[in-house]
Amino acid sequence: MRAPSTREDEWLWGWDSTPGIVSVWAEPDGRAFVWRRLPGSGGLVREDVRFRPWMVLASLEDVAHLGARLRPEAEGAAPNRVTYQELQGPGALRYLVRAEDGRALTSAVLQGATRRLGRPFGTLRELGPDVVLSLPPEEQYLCASGRTYFRDLRFDDLRRMQFDLETTGLDPATDRIFLVALRTPEGEAEVLEAHGDDAGAEAGLLHRLMARVRECDPDVIENHNLHGFDLPFIAHRARLLGVPVSLGRAGTPGLRQRPAARGAALARGQDGRQAEWMRRTRFTVPGRELIDSLDAVRRHDFSSRDLPGHGLKAVAKHMGLAGPERELIPGARVYEVFRTDPERVRRYARDDVNEAAGVARLLGGAAFALARMAPRRYERLADAGPATGVLDPLLVRAYLRAGAALPAHEAGDGTPHSGAALHLFAAGVARHIVKADVASLYPSLMREYQIGPRRDRLGALLSMVDRLVDQRLAAKKRARAAAPGSPERYTDEALSAAMKIVVNSAYGYLGAVGLTRFADVHAANEVTRRGREVLDLLCRELAARGVTLLEADTDGVYFAVPETWTEAEERRVVSEVAALLPPRVQLEFDGRYAAMLSHEPKNYALQPYAGPLVLRGVAFRSSRAEPFGEEFLRRALTHLLAGDVRGVQDVYAATVTALRRRTLPTFEVSARVRLTKTPREYEALRSRRRELSYEALLASGRTHWSVGERIRVYRAVGGRAGLVADPEADDPGGTPGPESPGVAADPRDYDVEYYVRLLRETFAARLVRALAPEDFATVFADPGQPSLFAASLAQARPILTQVRDVDVRAASRDSAMESESAEP
Repeated sequence: MRAPSTREDEWLWGWDSTPGIVSVWAEPDGRAFVWRRLPGSGGLVREDVRFRPWMVLASLEDVAHLGARLRPEAEGAAPNRVTYQELQGPGALRYLVRAEDGRALTSAVLQGATRRLGRPFGTLRELGPDVVLSLPPEEQYLCASGRTYFRDLRFDDLRRMQFDLETTGLDPATDRIFLVALRTPEGEAEVLEAHGDDAGAEAGLLHRLMARVRECDPDVIENHNLHGFDLPFIAHRARLLGVPVSLGRAGTPGLRQRPAARGAALARGQDGRQAEWMRRTRFTVPGRELIDSLDAVRRHDFSSRDLPGHGLKAVAKHMGLAGPERELIPGARVYEVFRTDPERVRRYARDDVNEAAGVARLLGGAAFALARMAPRRYERLADAGPATGVLDPLLVRAYLRAGAALPAHEAGDGTPHSGAALHLFAAGVARHIVKADVASLYPSLMREYQIGPRRDRLGALLSMVDRLVDQRLAAKKRARAAAPGSPERYTDEALSAAMKIVVNSAYGYLGAVGLTRFADVHAANEVTRRGREVLDLLCRELAARGVTLLEADTDGVYFAVPETWTEAEERRVVSEVAALLPPRVQLEFDGRYAAMLSHEPKNYALQPYAGPLVLRGVAFRSSRAEPFGEEFLRRALTHLLAGDVRGVQDVYAATVTALRRRTLPTFEVSARVRLTKTPREYEALRSRRRELSYEALLASGRTHWSVGERIRVYRAVGGRAGLVADPEADDPGGTPGPESPGVAADPRDYDVEYYVRLLRETFAARLVRALAPEDFATVFADPGQPSLFAASLAQARPILTQVRDVDVRAASRDSAMESESAEP
């Protein structure tokens, strides 16, 4: 039997305990369709229900023209009537208005606004967020009903299906789909093929894909870059071929579009402009959730910064999902290979969907858990930002549940948002490194000192943060107790990750003036001030205990300890300092490393006592960096952190030699760039300024491309620009970048001396703080021009330079005051 819920629990989880909801589809006319998977049996049921569409208005002026058709909610609903409820409190949005049909309600409000302001209005958005709050129908239904997705379900209880297209090219106006790989909810990978090269064969393939989806009846359809490539390509080809897109459970409508920050971004119009269907949109269908695993990858890498790229193959390899037998084919050559070796392409396509399923399961749990809380469709939470996409819907539901008026978005008073504390104490190479982690510092300070938004009169945000932190700790404890790899452990780990996302976004929500409903820059600055105090105290106390501080920010502190210290002594120091912090601020021992290169704040390299090198920050990891340079850094850093300066010199000399002999493939010197101009825009600027990326396209014979497309370019001899095939072109983590017909397999015509300069002035320069000036000059001298007067490296060692002092005396005074206050 369920324990009775408190008001705060209802704010977080809703109040309707209906289990097993896997999809909700609602229409503006008040119809809602709810699909539920029955816990235990796994059976599927559909409920067809009615709800009363609603919106919240700042005043009743725009519905006053309804006359007798407008009545208070307390008098009860009636056909063709609009009811209103005045919400309590000082919020600007204070009238909850309901009707039997949302379209009629919207029309009435727009008519009233047109009369009031003397100009026509076509959408509610034109009225502005200070006048009206209107949500999509599904969110209206979920907010009003108190229902949420996935109660009593585990992630593995959902029926999930993956499919991936193979196409003859990347422009759906002219290219076609010749193969579709899919993975059934039971985990079986299969391949569907077009039986021929004509339009009828492709149409038949699409019909068979739709039929297979209906047969498998998944709750979720997934793929990597699903919304950026597969779905827009299907939508366009199906429209050209006259094939109904029946991917949903309810037949019509087919694919609908919804606004999103990222969406379809492929194909090229003849004038280079994106076509109408390429707007920033996502796709949606009744009864199934369309999940793009690329969103989970981006969300993961935003916090971890450990992925080598966002493409499926790179992520799958990094996460151990790709076996040594994994079939690999350059994206631009898939169709060519299929014509001579179709079985190889079938293996390649099956590997793609298996890896997509693996990535979705490893990284998709957080969005699944968020859908248990927030009143939004699962697929929307998968690509939503944590502040406006998760916290705002939770707060809106909380206020409406309490019958409280909502504040409108409010511009700031001009007060700037003070930045977070970030200190670099020493630069260069240090040994025997410890990281002390401050767990969720800003949310902890919000809880400790009860710092919340001034206009949140219910205290809902702080209440949610409080409960989420406590429940996250409970979920982590359950996860640790569960068997490794078990569904229970996976579910609780995902729940913990989702709660961490929401908790950590609370401070950002405060500071997002004009973007979030309860933004309060003064509260955010108070949290920042408290954070600086805590960080200063933390650093002083650590320094007073004989460590060497390297870097500190709101996530934690890196410091070096004396060579003789044991791990037990390292842990003791962290525990001692943790005891001096405010009660809700948790400092934990988070790891130890053999050595660290501290380059700039949040840009460093760590060498664990066992395991591979760890690189953080754009100085060492960037999707735009040339691969040869990053490989040089990895090899050089391994020697540098071991104290082997001569080894760094050897790596540099070997890289220069490889460049000059052109033994490095052209791909290694190429950079991945994103196109931001249409052909027409670039042509208008070309006479004044030429850009390498567009010149490379033109030189290869390409005159059409899309904004957002990613390509690989390099500088060729004579100042020419070259284009290189991208091995991730079929799985780019963005818009696929095609291989141009004008690209040779490997021309190796790159400008050698340009890349030698780049190696020294860009990549080697990131090691400048680790070596004495004379040693740096010797290590990175031109190996082709040896000097008779070069300094010897026999005694050269990496160095560490203090950048900022810490007032240890202040720490001593703080400790003395702590001792005095503890005496009876």
